[in-house]
Amino acid sequence: MVNINGKLLEDTLANIALNNRGYAYGDALFETIRVNSGKILFWEDHYFRLMASMRILRMRIPMHFTPEFLEKEIIDLITKNELLNSSARIKLMVHRVSGGLYTPSSNDIEYNISVSRLDSSFYTISENRCEVTLFKDHYVATDLLSTIKSNNKLVNILGGIFAKENGFDNCILMNSNKMIIESLNGNVFLVKGNLIKTPPISDGCLKGVLRTQLLRILEKLPEFEVEEGSISPFELQKADELFITNVISGISPITKFRKKEYDTKTGKRLLGVLNARIRLEN
Repeated sequence: MVNINGKLLEDTLANIALNNRGYAYGDALFETIRVNSGKILFWEDHYFRLMASMRILRMRIPMHFTPEFLEKEIIDLITKNELLNSSARIKLMVHRVSGGLYTPSSNDIEYNISVSRLDSSFYTISENRCEVTLFKDHYVATDLLSTIKSNNKLVNILGGIFAKENGFDNCILMNSNKMIIESLNGNVFLVKGNLIKTPPISDGCLKGVLRTQLLRILEKLPEFEVEEGSISPFELQKADELFITNVISGISPITKFRKKEYDTKTGKRLLGVLNARIRLEN
């Protein structure tokens, strides 16, 4: 079942109008959320990012759109889908109401929530190959719109097609200054010695929830030096380790870029710390 503006419906009854602004113009945004046994992971970060993104898009936030209201909507949906004791992937989408062409006739919003089952309660490290390449056909702008999860993801889509057609597992996206910003499905971290580096938000990367969580964890690990700084393609080949972060998969090591093969020990260690933190919070 899915939630359409607060009503629980069977998937087959969840229809979208042709003039839906999210469909017609990409006038929408979304949050991808992980739930473990009825506990929403990092809910505060998700909620505040959603509110900030809606403000950037000039959407009118309903008075009842409180953290408590949306949390209950999510929990009711996973309960109805008999996933309360499992792990689940939630997609919460908000779009402006229909009306107008490029200029909307109203800034009011509607929302929908969908859910799917996940296999594992906690994050596990992937031992699979992950060979990446740079995606150079299109670049991401260095502005606020690039930092939110809007329904405009054409660069990611075309990058995914490019990777599939050329035998790669993922692509690294760059901004208009030819600096590394993220992968197709998450933020990128680079390890060199005891330095862990990730692109700054000002370079145009997504303001990822797990990125935020990991930076908080790293602040408490004195053996690492942490830097939010621009990363050039040349630095990727000099790194000891690269990994991708997102709230669904956790930490996913990159194993190869061009002729360089990478270690995975730091990513594995940080994933253990992340899982321990989740257990404590649950």
